[in-house]
Amino acid sequence: MQSLVIFGATGSIGTSTLDIIACHPDKYRVYALSAFSHMEKLAHLAQRFSPKVLIVPDEKAKKDVLSFYQGATVPEIRIGQEGLCETAKDPLADTIVCAIVGAAGLKSAYAAAQAGKRILLANKEVLVTAGALFMKAVKDHHATLLPIDSEHNAIFQCLPKQDSTKYLQKVIITASGGPFRNIPIDSLATVTPEQACKHPNWNMGRKISVDSATMVNKGLEVIEAKWLFDLDVSQIDVVIHPQSTIHSMVQFIDGSLLAQMGHHDMRIPISYALAYPDRISHQAASFDLSQLTQLDFMPPDNQRYPCLSLAFKALKEGIGACTILNASNEIAVQEFLDYKIKFTQIAETIATMLQQIQLPVLTTIDEVVDFDAEVRTKTLQYLHSLRS
Repeated sequence: MQSLVIFGATGSIGTSTLDIIACHPDKYRVYALSAFSHMEKLAHLAQRFSPKVLIVPDEKAKKDVLSFYQGATVPEIRIGQEGLCETAKDPLADTIVCAIVGAAGLKSAYAAAQAGKRILLANKEVLVTAGALFMKAVKDHHATLLPIDSEHNAIFQCLPKQDSTKYLQKVIITASGGPFRNIPIDSLATVTPEQACKHPNWNMGRKISVDSATMVNKGLEVIEAKWLFDLDVSQIDVVIHPQSTIHSMVQFIDGSLLAQMGHHDMRIPISYALAYPDRISHQAASFDLSQLTQLDFMPPDNQRYPCLSLAFKALKEGIGACTILNASNEIAVQEFLDYKIKFTQIAETIATMLQQIQLPVLTTIDEVVDFDAEVRTKTLQYLHSLRS
């Protein structure tokens, strides 16, 4: 039986993971859950799954979660980054599901790697901002790393289990193209946050919906793929696939092309990672081939999606540039959602920050975290200067 820690338990990844666990109480038990803001939901999850540990951001959150909790046995409450890292290294935990959004999940994922844990990774920032450092920790401490992002999980499923990249020509990451795939490019400057958040295929959070509209999300996935599968930049392609039925593809040197397809349900990649190398059932609907009428593919337009080109540029420049890309994007997206900048200014902001901020040499996780904070501050200052 696996003993699981779920960082980001109240988010979509955490909720889907717990849904699978509930179907297999003989295989998995919940050791710890964390949340940042939804203390009432965290308390209800704790009552249902009886974890030994809860991790919350501060003392106020601790009081809040305890006020909502009505279970017979009160879990141990750990606080903040220290509590996350302590739990990531806890000898009673086998598997760590890293689903905290943003740079806040970086240190705990790194701690899990240092502890040699089985890591189910959903947090993009871990590989985007610290790919080389994180993968070295995974290797040095014999941790097991399994991607649960649907695109990277699809690549992982298509690769052979031994010598996985020996005969690989390239990987192809698919993208829906977002809600503005077909509108005139010169109208992008006037689109609203409401329009950007209407994803054609999924109901997602506002930030990730905007990332899909700019396709910076695919750029981040390109960076992740480079580190996950030890690829050269030239071995990674992105294609627009409006149906989002195929999640990624792998092409081999003999011309063979393997694709993984399925419903838009995160329980599919999560269950594969949970049970790997086996497979388990869950409550996601079965894929019906008779309903598959069309599969379209097209190359992305760099003029429509400049953020994708910026991501490839950042990857070639190294860890510092990737940190700039990610941090400046998060700030710019929030400014757009707050109606303070135009949609097209997201890419303009990233490009400006990549040009203006000097690239440092980053050799530790603490240095990455500090540089991430510096980029966010400078990005806000730049955007405020545009309005003054």
